[in-house]
Amino acid sequence: MDSTYKVIQLVGSSPTSWEEAVTHAVEKASKTLRDLRIVTVDELDCRVEEGKITAFRARVRLSFKMEG
Repeated sequence: MDSTYKVIQLVGSSPTSWEEAVTHAVEKASKTLRDLRIVTVDELDCRVEEGKITAFRARVRLSFKMEG
């Protein structure tokens, strides 16, 4: 059976880790998108304030199967 997938890009953030930032992005997307299949981490960065890391950010691509 042929399938078609859509890919979107999101940025997740966390005060503690990149892994948690990715998890936040996936969990948020799963509230409105069905049939999530793959997450690809494209870029990791940190927010720095006064010489301290205040947030970990992950830019991710999520794919999900198109219906119909």
